[in-house]
Amino acid sequence: MSRPKNDTFLRALLRQPTPYTPIWIMRQAGRYLPEYNQTRARAGSFLDLCKSPDLATEVTLQPLARFPLDAAILFSDILTIPDAMGLGLYFAEGEGPRFERPLREEWEIRDLDVPDPTTHLRYVLDAVAQIRRALDNEVPLIGFSGSPFTLACYMIEGRGKTDFAETKRMLYARPDLLHRILEVNARAVIDYLNAQIEAGAQAVMVFDTWGGILSHAAYHEFSLRYMQQIMQGIARSRDGELVPRIVFTKGGGLWLESMADIGVDALGLDWTVDIGAARRRVGERVALQGNLDPSVLFASPEVVRTEAGKILESFGKGAGHVFNLGHGVSQFTPPEHVAMLVDAVHELSRPLHAA
Repeated sequence: MSRPKNDTFLRALLRQPTPYTPIWIMRQAGRYLPEYNQTRARAGSFLDLCKSPDLATEVTLQPLARFPLDAAILFSDILTIPDAMGLGLYFAEGEGPRFERPLREEWEIRDLDVPDPTTHLRYVLDAVAQIRRALDNEVPLIGFSGSPFTLACYMIEGRGKTDFAETKRMLYARPDLLHRILEVNARAVIDYLNAQIEAGAQAVMVFDTWGGILSHAAYHEFSLRYMQQIMQGIARSRDGELVPRIVFTKGGGLWLESMADIGVDALGLDWTVDIGAARRRVGERVALQGNLDPSVLFASPEVVRTEAGKILESFGKGAGHVFNLGHGVSQFTPPEHVAMLVDAVHELSRPLHAA
């Protein structure tokens, strides 16, 4: 696996010197791009789009054709794992993901098994390999998965919620059942990410979207513990090249020190955290990724530039920063504002990396 021509992103994750701060955007291939919507319409449904390696490759590359981003991220969905477990994933128009068979009965949880990614998730691995070929080593490719706890939330509730009442009820009333789900999920994520690395992913990210809903003690027991297992279980390198790993817990700003200790190279930050303060807390141990509020992109180009500059200045000089949003880009974002952001980050960050 040879290094990409633009390896700024990989070097920043490993806190090595870079000429500028690299940038990619969570959900960068998505509904804010007209070309994505056209491809999705051709696919027929979101799930069909995910399950077609040709179309997944097409949409992964679309933002890179528009913006000089420093990384590509595999186009897929975090819920591919529970779908491969047989829970019956589908997407209700305007309502997001649903599962036909959420986990409620004890026997269902006891019967849960780890899917073989080379069989049940072959379409994802084929997409990874195809995207790598199409990128032609210009920029690195990020593979990803949901965290065991975030996956469990969807698997138990059957859909996205705000309070995750069923999940929390199980956590406190039957923690043994939730741990059983999390153990299976952790093994599934390890196998899945290792298969993505084998197929060509050059960095991997774990999205812990719902870890922030937990209490301090519950976060460490039911989310962080299993992400640490994943870090211990996934390949550290392939073909002599290190494969950096990123963990992002939305709402996890209180726990950065604990997160930095689980074997990650970088922590993703949501927009509620001051990145300069985060760097003082953990920046000697890990790189930081983030953390512009996605809503800034609705403002004028001048405001976008100013707010990007504030984050760069807060992080300060030196290596170890990957610029990103604090969550996924909104579908209503004007693409030209994303272009302004990418250009601003590249331009404004150069003086911070001068020798």
